[in-house]
Amino acid sequence: QVQLVESGGGSVQAGGSLRLSCAASGYTASTHCMGWFRQAPGKEREGVATIDSDGSTNYADSVKGRFTVSKDNAVNTLYLQMNSLKPEDTAMYYCAAAGTSYSYCSRIMDHNGVGIDYWGKGILVTISS
Repeated sequence: QVQLVESGGGSVQAGGSLRLSCAASGYTASTHCMGWFRQAPGKEREGVATIDSDGSTNYADSVKGRFTVSKDNAVNTLYLQMNSLKPEDTAMYYCAAAGTSYSYCSRIMDHNGVGIDYWGKGILVTISS
């Protein structure tokens, strides 16, 4: 029984920062790929950032240099630090976790979430101009 619970969303002005957290229960973060996806109205879901079991990270081109994904394995919590936010970052953000241990985050990112078995309910991030 796995649950992913996001927190830290809200509204912020362009140029500001937010930090999202995802608390995982019934899950071992240290052996799995975890990440963040987002979906804006009228747009397809896209991968934002992932972190592999070995600590390597993957980012969408649109967020490179602005977002940082990290994970605290001791408390099974995933984070997304978002800086220099832009209006186009406005979306529902979803915490995601792979169902298979040691799966490759690069594949999950490239195939838009294939291999993700667990999803959070989503948290809204709104960036005003």
